[in-house]
Amino acid sequence: MSLHHSSTCPPAELEARLRLHRLPEVGLRRFMTLIEAFGSASSALSAPAAAWRSLGVPAASCDARRCPEIRDGASAAMAWLERSGQHLLMWDQPGYPALLAEIDDAPPLLFVAGNPDLLDTPQLAIVGSRRASPPALDNAAAFSRCLSQAGFTITSGLALGIDGAAHRAALDAGGGTIGVLGTGLEKLYPQRHRGLAQAMIECSSAVVSEFPLDAGPLPANFPRRNRIISGLSLGVLVVEASLASGSLISARLAAEQGREVYALPGSIHHPGAKGCHQLIRDGALLVESVEQIIDSLRGWQNLPPAPVERSAHPLLALLHAAPQTSEGLARSSGQGLAQVLASLTELELEGRVTNEAGRWFARSG
Repeated sequence: MSLHHSSTCPPAELEARLRLHRLPEVGLRRFMTLIEAFGSASSALSAPAAAWRSLGVPAASCDARRCPEIRDGASAAMAWLERSGQHLLMWDQPGYPALLAEIDDAPPLLFVAGNPDLLDTPQLAIVGSRRASPPALDNAAAFSRCLSQAGFTITSGLALGIDGAAHRAALDAGGGTIGVLGTGLEKLYPQRHRGLAQAMIECSSAVVSEFPLDAGPLPANFPRRNRIISGLSLGVLVVEASLASGSLISARLAAEQGREVYALPGSIHHPGAKGCHQLIRDGALLVESVEQIIDSLRGWQNLPPAPVERSAHPLLALLHAAPQTSEGLARSSGQGLAQVLASLTELELEGRVTNEAGRWFARSG
């Protein structure tokens, strides 16, 4: 059974926890209350109804204990765990992510498809609009790629738009990425990201959810999962968001959890920049380069080791000799202009070049 690491939870207790977890109106608070009150999920399930009532648990939860659907769902989850690459992390077992355990409402159970060890690596969340502008999608991909190369795991919500761009770019860079779902792992939403989720699982990344495997897409569950995205991460970068965006929920939760919040500024005329500008007014760090994010996390004890020697970039050598325009660099390097512009964008995000009045300068340091 792929309970992660050496679980001390016997199969009967595990199945009881899975049943308790599926009961209607048993959220994480009641789940923990029942286990604390009775000492185990098995004892809770066999306790008299009066004992449940005395804890303020609704009759609907108590009555559902005998329900065949609850038993069948738990059995299906036990069978799911038998397959390779499918795990259950529990709040009181080894392997539960340390940073997530610190938040007030950490999920007691976390289903993981893929590599569970990734959840304990230094992570940065990249979130933003589902209907993002093309420049915002490019920025999300560029930041994700550079942060991956700096050793961070990229965490997001597998939604359309910014989330998907961040996950894909991390995979393309050979980095790790974690998708936190607002549905059960067997009911992946949005359907359009099935291929992306599969690619993540196959590339030693991970897709995770606190919800029972067959939980469908209920609107209330998407904001709830945001506390896990920020809880797993050292900081949250909001790339583009309107004032009504769910990304602002992630950012506010991150701030409450003591995590760093970063926001990319945008045009004052673009509605998708208003959420980021509001976050900056509220104290988020305005970022224009990956270096600013890494610098703000310098004191963090689990930070990935800095790359020992940044590889010399051919365009940098040319710029150290003399500042040049993009077109001049394309001519002198023999590269196409599109390739030069893509390289310059990454170098600018890394804080290694700067553009002044149409000319590129190499930055010292």
